[in-house]
This record gives sequence, C-alpha cells and structure tokens, in this order.
Amino acid sequence: MTSSCPVRRNEGAAPQRRLCRVADIPDGGALSLPGAGRPLVLVRRGDAVWGYADRCPHFSVPLAATPGVVLTYESQVIMCAHHSALFRFEDGHCIEGPCQGAALDRQALRIEDGCVYAA
Repeated sequence: MTSSCPVRRNEGAAPQRRLCRVADIPDGGALSLPGAGRPLVLVRRGDAVWGYADRCPHFSVPLAATPGVVLTYESQVIMCAHHSALFRFEDGHCIEGPCQGAALDRQALRIEDGCVYAA
C-alpha cells in the first residue's frame, strides 16, 4: 500500500495520523492496519469508511485468523475468524455469535481528499 496522503495539521494541534487512502480499502471489504499504536481494521462500503480496534470483544483476540486478513460477508458485516461472530460495518455491533449485543471498539476517522485519518 502506498499512500500519497499529506500529514494534516490543525491550528495549534499535533499532526493527525494518516492511515491510508480510501481506495486502499476494498469496497465491501476490510483492510487490516497492524502498524504503530493499536492494530485497526477499516471497512468500506462505497464512500463510507468505519474503523475499529482489531480485537473481538468475546475473548480479546484479533478478528483475523491469518495476520492481515479480516473476513467480511456481503459488504455488510465483519466476521471474527475465531468464533464466527458477525459485526455490522456501520456501528461494530455484534448481531450474531458468542458476543451478541457487544460491539467492537470504534476508531474515530476523518476522510479528506480521498485519505483516511485517525481523528
């Protein structure tokens, strides 16, 4: 993944952490970002992008069985590879599985000029 996104600075604030370009996230799929800080999973549907900590609330394990590969189903849900819990893209809420009713920890994002930043 190559990002051509500039570092953004708000007046008097620290630079915002750039994560990737929107186009780096498969439409209807997920992108795993294990980098600095806490590991994240970004999901996208069209122009909408959501970010979550890469941690299932069931047993605090990563959502992927293979590092960097997060499963999605029908562009609607993220699936935990360990226990098959299903989490909605738009709010991270578990709709099926052993942690039904729980939710993924959301990462606030900001989209600007086709780039995704941690907010």
